[in-house]
Amino acid sequence: MLLIAVVAALALLALLTRLGTLRIERRYPPQGEIVRVDGGRLHVVDLGPHGLDEPPIVLLHGASSNLGAMRVPLGEMLAQRHRVILIDRPGHGWSTREARVAPPDVQARMISQLLDRLGIPRAIFVVHSMAGAMGARLALDQPDRVAGLVMLAAATHPWPGGSVGRLNDVMTTPVIGPLLAYTITLPLGLMLADPGARAVFAPQTMPENYIDATATPLLLRPRNFLANSWDLIGLNAALTEQVGRYAQIKAPTVVIHGDADSTASLSVHSRPFAAEVPGAKLIVLPHVGHMVQNAAPELVVREIEGLIARLDTKAPSTIE
Repeated sequence: MLLIAVVAALALLALLTRLGTLRIERRYPPQGEIVRVDGGRLHVVDLGPHGLDEPPIVLLHGASSNLGAMRVPLGEMLAQRHRVILIDRPGHGWSTREARVAPPDVQARMISQLLDRLGIPRAIFVVHSMAGAMGARLALDQPDRVAGLVMLAAATHPWPGGSVGRLNDVMTTPVIGPLLAYTITLPLGLMLADPGARAVFAPQTMPENYIDATATPLLLRPRNFLANSWDLIGLNAALTEQVGRYAQIKAPTVVIHGDADSTASLSVHSRPFAAEVPGAKLIVLPHVGHMVQNAAPELVVREIEGLIARLDTKAPSTIE
């Protein structure tokens, strides 16, 4: 009887997850074009004026999110004067990936192929949090592709222990992870999304209606949640592989990080990265947490536009 009850409960949860997934997808449909690349399909939103005499700006989001996290307010602000390309990373938002595991080098190649499909040979890459691994990898492996690099609270270095939370360990466990993803993750996630997002913003206050405005519930769909967990589980190893090469980065680089960031440590990531990349400019924002693009969007826009203006110069500096 107990077994029958467990099976029935799981079946009910699976049905609720399926219905919830359909509801989320109706609420947050794709906002742009979906383009086929090797290894999956990538969702891209192309904003702002075309035909400018400058490289487009590519915005890449971090973990547990989608392109909406970079669109509001940063992408919309930049698009007033620049061409802006927003991309759902492989396995996130409305982008798909065929492989269960897609480390930063694989995601970087898929994004690069997407830009080729769009006729964009060079771009300025603005990357947040986990996407820092991809931004650095693009600058290392495809230097001609990267006209400039802006790192926002970016993950760049392995950290002691490499833990990304017990939940991600469980979600990447064979059988158990998929079982949970297709049964309890969505209903539980809907209850925890708001406090979880507020914690990432701390000590700043999360903007009103942020979760809805950025389509954050897309993360709770089973495939997205599993992809996010696999990304996080593999991040430390991926950073260990590339960290010794950062002195080879040639692109003009700006690094922006808040000193109150409890998600990605300033001392572990941005300080050493800025010290290792030739000519990198480091900006430390006092009393600012992980979401620097929301806490100081005007500053971020100024730095991006300043980088565009000095693409042919090398003027290293550090601001504390």
